[in-house]
Amino acid sequence: QVQLVESGGGSVQAGGSLRLSCAASGLTFSSFTMGWFRQAPGKEQDIVAAISGRGGGTYYADSVKGRFTISRDNAKNTMYLQMNGLKPEDTAVYYCAAKGGWFPYTRRDKYDYWGQGTQVTVSS
Repeated sequence: QVQLVESGGGSVQAGGSLRLSCAASGLTFSSFTMGWFRQAPGKEQDIVAAISGRGGGTYYADSVKGRFTISRDNAKNTMYLQMNGLKPEDTAVYYCAAKGGWFPYTRRDKYDYWGQGTQVTVSS
């Protein structure tokens, strides 16, 4: 069965960096668009970034543009989210997700598989 496992979360001070990883198994990884979503307490789950199967297409939410970088290594079946310049408002549980095809990559209901999430906490 398909498994997505996130790692790399933790607690950092504002301005710090973290690198999240999402290890995938049970699917043809390069055929799937991958996305990072996050959910803060009391808020909806929102998309953070997405990357196409071969990595040629990327999307970033306005709130993270210029600070976060999404990437993937299809040889390792792993996706990454490099997060720099972290702010307290980035505090959330971060989830990775996989979907077939590219569009519509921002809609969480179009993603087929989800990880269990990893907590990111940014203190001021």
